[in-house]
Amino acid sequence: MAEQTKANAKLVQYLTEAHGKERELETSLAAHIEMATRPAYKKRLQEHLKETKQHAKLTERRLKKLGGGGLTAKAGELASRGVAAAKGPLHAVRGGGAEEKQLKNARTEYSEEHEEIATYLAIEILATEIGDTETAKMAKGIRREEERMAAFLEKQIPIMTKAVAKAEIPAAERKSSRRRTTGGGKRSSTRQPTRRKAAAAKRS
Repeated sequence: MAEQTKANAKLVQYLTEAHGKERELETSLAAHIEMATRPAYKKRLQEHLKETKQHAKLTERRLKKLGGGGLTAKAGELASRGVAAAKGPLHAVRGGGAEEKQLKNARTEYSEEHEEIATYLAIEILATEIGDTETAKMAKGIRREEERMAAFLEKQIPIMTKAVAKAEIPAAERKSSRRRTTGGGKRSSTRQPTRRKAAAAKRS
């Protein structure tokens, strides 16, 4: 067990926060998977849930190694699970249809991923500053996985938003539908002058 210096205590604080967040996200991701209908999105959530569980194990392992795996970590975990338990039912009853619920979940996940990215970046830098290369390496690895998930969600949100627009907004009020209609009208109007010119050329 590591000596509880000020540097060590600060690192334990950050790791406890990260561990609690991972446990919270385990619960919310499980709820989001149940609500997901888009195959690619659901599959990625399932993969990330496995990653999240692994992140929780890694942070717990480091906490024990640093002497912070006792009551402080347990209290943080219980508090986070309480937050997740409260959020889960709220996510399940989010307004709108299936498309709207998935979009709201994806937006929440995108926000959570960036919070985690910031958390693990701070852990990585702090661990480097105090010479804890093992914790720094762990934090960097987790951060990269969170960044990949955030990048995936960033691509999904526009797709999901367009699906909401298609499901809930009449075609006449959507710009993309108006553009297709206008485009068709322009093509038919441009052919008429060409035909008139050809007829005039024959008469002459």
